[in-house]
Amino acid sequence: MANFVELWVYLASAPLFGLTATLAVYVLAQALSVRSGHAPWANPVMVSVAILASVMLATGTAYPTYFAGAQFIHFLLGPAVVALGWPLWQRRAALRSRWGRLVLASLAGGSAAAASAVGLGWVLGLPGDVLMSLAPKSVTAPVAMGIAAQVGGVPALAAVFAALTGMVGALSARWLFGLMRLPTDAQGMALRGFALGTASHGIGAAHALQVHAEAGAYAGLALGLQVVLAAVLMPLVFRLL
Repeated sequence: MANFVELWVYLASAPLFGLTATLAVYVLAQALSVRSGHAPWANPVMVSVAILASVMLATGTAYPTYFAGAQFIHFLLGPAVVALGWPLWQRRAALRSRWGRLVLASLAGGSAAAASAVGLGWVLGLPGDVLMSLAPKSVTAPVAMGIAAQVGGVPALAAVFAALTGMVGALSARWLFGLMRLPTDAQGMALRGFALGTASHGIGAAHALQVHAEAGAYAGLALGLQVVLAAVLMPLVFRLL
């Protein structure tokens, strides 16, 4: 038992702990997702976060210790987002013909997401800085943090809201799309993907890509459009208000 404790202390203090733990847990979570037929409750991101957080709390591992190893994966986040552009390039002709409608749909969806979140928060009597942190909830977390800082919100809180939005969207998407009776052909998958990318940014886009290539391509497009439109328009709108 003493040897095991010494081994754990060594691994927990070594930079490779965060890297090894994250990869191992995600591989297991991905296997669970595949085995369950990509069931919403088996979302790999949500399962991985829950397991890693539980292990860190149970063992008293500090987040900086974990991140010392996990930062190697964090570095790959940028290339992974850029890789979402490959399905778009493969469908560039179709996207070019629909460009105007896609931009309008993205603008409408992003506006509805921000307005509904801020409006509901206002009705519930939330403080102003929390409302400003809610506004960019449907934009990927790094950009949401920057927008929140510009409009008077709390960047850390904006990141939490963005992560929660992504996970809730990935969990509820199949049920909502089924309720709306959206088709499952190529066009229906494009609609599903674009809606998921608009509402649930990167986590939603990753889930869409796991389900269908067409859905993943349009989710990646929606993710990119939301980033550009929100980063440019949201600070301007709040400044005018």
